Amino acid sequence: MRNLLFTLVAVVLLATACGPDERATVQGAAAVRPLSETSGVAAESEQAHAPSRGAPQVDEPHATLAVTNATVCGFDEDLEPDRIEVAQIPGDGRENTVSALDFPDDASFGEPLVDLNRILSGGPPPDGIPPIDAPVFQTANTVDWIHCTEPVLALSVDGETRAYPVQIMTWHELVNDTFGGVPVAVSYCPLCNSALAYRRDLGDRIVTFGTSGRLFNSSLAMYDRETESMWTHFNGTAVVGTLVGTELELLPMQMLSWRSFLQANPEALVLTRETGHERSYGQNPYSGYDDVTTSPFLFDGENDPRLPAKERIVGIRRGDDSAAIVLESLASAGVLATEVDGELLSVWHLPGTATALEERAIADGRDVGAVGVYLPMADGQALSFMSSNESAGDGGNFVDEETGSTWNIQGLAVGGPLEGHQLERVEHLDTFWFALAAFEPDTRVINP
Repeated sequence: MRNLLFTLVAVVLLATACGPDERATVQGAAAVRPLSETSGVAAESEQAHAPSRGAPQVDEPHATLAVTNATVCGFDEDLEPDRIEVAQIPGDGRENTVSALDFPDDASFGEPLVDLNRILSGGPPPDGIPPIDAPVFQTANTVDWIHCTEPVLALSVDGETRAYPVQIMTWHELVNDTFGGVPVAVSYCPLCNSALAYRRDLGDRIVTFGTSGRLFNSSLAMYDRETESMWTHFNGTAVVGTLVGTELELLPMQMLSWRSFLQANPEALVLTRETGHERSYGQNPYSGYDDVTTSPFLFDGENDPRLPAKERIVGIRRGDDSAAIVLESLASAGVLATEVDGELLSVWHLPGTATALEERAIADGRDVGAVGVYLPMADGQALSFMSSNESAGDGGNFVDEETGSTWNIQGLAVGGPLEGHQLERVEHLDTFWFALAAFEPDTRVINP
């Protein structure tokens, strides 16, 4: 009964994230069925409240929520907030192909990579949780609406770094963006607590992505608007449709506190709340979801018993190897040297970043910290790292033993002989155990 109640409440929650959509109206709780049974189904959904800690809670739309335990970081009061639009590389437009959203079992497609009966409707229709297609930015040191401990997603492409606040991503899940000549997609899945970035160029195609309204392994299922193939967020692979088998190029992205990002990137671009939609930005619609004793929403797989389903882990996937580092243990160690696919990596943890999935106000979430994963090599020299025991007012929270240089959580040397050197970032996932184990069942658990 508790699981049924959780499912019904969570479906209504997802439906409240929807905006107007031309394809369909909101699918209600009765429409939570496999993809093969939901094509063309549409029903109305109403808001509800769920006081249980085990289920997401739905608050009044656009509510103003007081933050009790956080402060806004030091923006420059002498600077006027600016508004920056970035020239976007659009997708190629809808092709004359069969839509996997409407006809997932069409005979013209190649063999699906997953069981279609396990792609479940989460409630909203395609783009009911609206992606951001025309992102508007402002300069970091003019931002006065993000609290110090709030998580942001940091993405660097061709030497440019941008921040995507999780308080926005949790309501939109996808941003189609462009760095210079590189079209990218930034994705965030609250239900599996994971953020990934991809290139949107696929050889002779450029695509844009939308939210399908469906879930696979309790993870966001995306679709590209050009062929309407469906893709898994967690590994960036088209699993059904015209492009089945196509894999996106993953880009290393990091979740860290706004304080850490601002300190290192005061003039970087930050995604603003000017999204074209009205949402309760700063409010967590999944209140109570970050509870290790509760079950993932609409996860129909068998949980790997090595860890609780919602244990926070750092997932690293390289070559044919996959490793899961238990976050709590990493936090105790501060720095961990480990091998993945035969390559030595340095994994760092820095306190000071709130979970976005616990309290009603994101900034009030407990401290889960931030993680960085790097190849420990700079200027042709192999390095070994440890946490700095000093104040690190310059953001140098880590130090290498070979030169004594200090490094910030983004892998940049901010002091010492190697100042200015950037370590090579390694793509990783801050996520829940059930999600990584479902997509990478042979993953190794590292619990130092």
